[in-house]
Amino acid sequence: MWWYTCKRLLQGLVTVWFIATATFIGMHNVPGDPLSGERATNAAIRANLEARYGLDRPVTEQYFIYMGNMLRGDFGISYTQQNREVNDIIREHFPVSATLGILAVMFAALGGILWGALTALYRNRLPDYIIMFLVILGISVPSFVFAALGQLGLVNLNALTGVSILPVAGWGTVSHMLLPALVLGLGTMAYMTRLMRSSMLEVMSADYIRTAKAKGLSPTRIFTRHQLRNAVLPVITVLGPAIAAITTGGFVVELVFAIPGLGRYFVQAVQQLDYTVIMGTTVFYGAFLVFMVILVDLVYGWIDPRVRLQ
Repeated sequence: MWWYTCKRLLQGLVTVWFIATATFIGMHNVPGDPLSGERATNAAIRANLEARYGLDRPVTEQYFIYMGNMLRGDFGISYTQQNREVNDIIREHFPVSATLGILAVMFAALGGILWGALTALYRNRLPDYIIMFLVILGISVPSFVFAALGQLGLVNLNALTGVSILPVAGWGTVSHMLLPALVLGLGTMAYMTRLMRSSMLEVMSADYIRTAKAKGLSPTRIFTRHQLRNAVLPVITVLGPAIAAITTGGFVVELVFAIPGLGRYFVQAVQQLDYTVIMGTTVFYGAFLVFMVILVDLVYGWIDPRVRLQ
């Protein structure tokens, strides 16, 4: 167990290093630079800014300096946000994205397990056809389309009832979180529903289920103690990447619903070529994804004793 954990952590460090290196190379091959806007009004000012931020040094030297700072947990200072440190941006705004992501994962997991089990129990019947049609729709349609449609529907509903049922945008209360979290989790919910349905159908045809029926166990007991418990294991394997993907993938949803999460600053950094913010958020999100994948692998081995971690 300890050897497996150490091996996975080492693999995770290599993965994060690769993400950081690929992002650094990609940024420095994009046309333009962070000082090509209004700040560098003349050659002298530009030269001073380049010297201050280290942009006048060779790219190789910039790379090793940045990697050394990153190992110390220092992502540098934003080029475009008035001497604001990237660490402060992540510290202040990631909790908002994390809160939205966790709520979206809860919607996705509960909905995926429930609808997946229901479609398996009613296989090739009307509930199965309806739910699977909605699943295909949820997988095919991007989240920003659902976000726009959800906002439009909510505006019309509020106007029709004359009461603000839910806020259309903003952040601050639980009511602000519900619609964005549901929109953000729809795609993952659809994927988990398909996965749960396939797993449930496989479990329902297993020998131990027939044995449980032959012993005279009630359908409810068979469903809760044998079918659901074993069918949910494959869903757990994708839960870690799903948490990371939802938490880090809500950029457009945050923009549409005016949520002050980290995604908004990442999009702004890409538009303004703010190297340090792009690097800091990308490495942070990459490390978070790697950590969640490792954590789920360990939890899966603990839940299912048949799985050997080696």
